[in-house]
Amino acid sequence: MEITAEKRPSAVRRGAAGLAVAAALATTVTAAAGSPALAATPTVTTIADAAPTAAAHVATVATTAKDAGTAPPVVPYDFSDCPDIPAGVDAARWKCEVLTATGSLTLGNRRVPELAPMTITHAEGPLPDGGDGQVWGAMRSTSTPVPGGLLGTGPAGHGPLLPLALRPEYGGKSDFYSTGNSLGLFTLRFRVLSPLLPHGCVTGGGDAPVELRLRRAGDSEWVSQDPPVIRFDAYDDTFTAPATVGCGPLGRLVDDRLGLPGATGNAITLSARYTFKTYDRLPAR
Repeated sequence: MEITAEKRPSAVRRGAAGLAVAAALATTVTAAAGSPALAATPTVTTIADAAPTAAAHVATVATTAKDAGTAPPVVPYDFSDCPDIPAGVDAARWKCEVLTATGSLTLGNRRVPELAPMTITHAEGPLPDGGDGQVWGAMRSTSTPVPGGLLGTGPAGHGPLLPLALRPEYGGKSDFYSTGNSLGLFTLRFRVLSPLLPHGCVTGGGDAPVELRLRRAGDSEWVSQDPPVIRFDAYDDTFTAPATVGCGPLGRLVDDRLGLPGATGNAITLSARYTFKTYDRLPAR
C-alpha cells in the first residue's frame, strides 16, 4: 500500500478542544499556507504511489458492521506520530489524539465515492498560562482512483499510462477550535496522480489550499471505553476547489477532467473514529 506521511515539528497555537473532542462533547482530513502561529517547516517522507489499491475499502468495515446491527471491531491505534508538546506543560493533561476517517469526495464535477483511509494526529492541552494549546502532528493518507481514469473512458482508462488518482495531503493550516456542530478549520491539498503527470500536480497547492470547515452530522457514539474510541460523521459542502498547478502540459486536460476550478458543488463526507492517550501514558521519547 502506498503511504504518504506528513509530519511537522511541534507547532503550538491557542484554541479550544479539538475536532474529535467536540464531537464527543456535542453528542474526520493533505505547500503549506497560512500556517498556525509558531508553525515549523514540515518534513515530508514519501513512498511513491503505485497503481491505486483496494485500500479505500478498508474503512467501510465500520459502516457495514453498523448496518448489520453488530458492533464494529475496535482496531489498534498508532501513536507514533504524536508531536512533542511544549516545555513546562502537564503531560497528564495533554492528549495525543488520533483520528481515522474515510468517506466520499466531490471535487469540481468529479465524484470519488469511496475515499481511501486518512489518519490525522495532533495534540492539545492547557498551556502554562492557563490558555488552551494545540500542536499539529501528522497526516497519513493513500491514493484513491478517480472513476474513468485520465481520459474518462472506462473504470480506469485504457492502457497502463491512463489511470488517475487523488491523494489528500495536509494543506498547512489547522485550527480545531470547535463550537457546537462546527468542527473548526482544516486545509488540504489533493495531489493528482498519474504516470503521465509530474509529482507536483496538485489542486490546493501554494497559497490556495482547500479550506474545509467541517460540521458534525448526527450524534457521536462510543465504540469502546477502554481504549476510548468514539465514532462520528462530518461533512462540508461549501468549500471551493481551485484549478490545478504543477501539472505540466496536461494541466488543462486534468482541470477539464476534474471540472476545476469549482466554486460550488464540492463536497466531502467523512465517517471518523477518534481515540486519545495522555502524554504521561505514552512511551518515553
